[in-house]
Amino acid sequence: MKVGTEGFSSEFLIDNALGDIGVKAMQMNPAPASKEDRSYALLTAAYNEEQHIETTIRSVVAQFHGPKIWAIVSDGSTDRTDEIVQQYALQHSFIRPLRRERNHCREFASKIFALRAGFQALTLSSIRFIGHLDADLWLHPSYFCDLLAKFEEDPELGIAGGWYFEECRNGIWKSRPVNTTRSISGGIQMFRRECYDDIREILPIEYGGEDWYAEIRARMCGWKVRSFPELEVHHLRPTGSRGGVLRYSYREGFMDFALGSHPLFEVAKAAKEWATPPYLLNCLARMLGFLVAHVSRKRMVPPAFVEFLQKEQLGRLWAFVPSAYKKQH
Repeated sequence: MKVGTEGFSSEFLIDNALGDIGVKAMQMNPAPASKEDRSYALLTAAYNEEQHIETTIRSVVAQFHGPKIWAIVSDGSTDRTDEIVQQYALQHSFIRPLRRERNHCREFASKIFALRAGFQALTLSSIRFIGHLDADLWLHPSYFCDLLAKFEEDPELGIAGGWYFEECRNGIWKSRPVNTTRSISGGIQMFRRECYDDIREILPIEYGGEDWYAEIRARMCGWKVRSFPELEVHHLRPTGSRGGVLRYSYREGFMDFALGSHPLFEVAKAAKEWATPPYLLNCLARMLGFLVAHVSRKRMVPPAFVEFLQKEQLGRLWAFVPSAYKKQH
């Protein structure tokens, strides 16, 4: 269900909504999830999220179809994150608060270690879906109900999620320019259980990109990956705001090389940075990160993974080549 958001502030939307209420490709034939079989678990890694995590918890508690269990792992938080989670855990038995001490030398990989700790705390015997959920989001009460219906419609759908919307300076929520139906933001990835098993463990990548890694691994195993624009998710912290936009773009370029991105495709991705201020500087920062990683040979994945990814990317680039040129070659 899509939420009409234009003209409303984040405070109005949150208060109003809350007040109203594996198998490999050749072997793949999972049973469709019936309405009686939509059990899901959530995993959240939270680091110093006192500003937003209560809003996230309240929006999950208000879901029409709630999780069977939600493991919230405080990843070495030093603010009130633990206190807030504990408070809600006393009121809602499905919330399982956990804590681990964070390795600050591996900031982005630390999130994966926290998610793994949460996964180990789950009882998975009757869980059909596993979701990764960031601690700085707001979800419409029908979000998970609508999302799980997408899995029911397509038994080959392995990973799915909604679209990130972020608040502009004028208070209007708009879709992020980088949203695409081919990929799902890591903070809202929902996995079919069989797909999660096929992926095995999410790779703890020092530079980020664990969500992208999971999607590529899923497609390598024959699963479909798709996000749905009609399922709005409000991202309460603008992308890149924690460390700065240019630093974020530089890390994205570094991450892309680490995961095997083709140089031509990276140029195309950098060109899309024109949509985000400060425009040209974003493009240059991303390409600089990619080149630095290339010089230092920071590959984090095996050759078969790189080969699969680059074949996908070149195929997508080829789709933009004019038909007249294709006929000549």
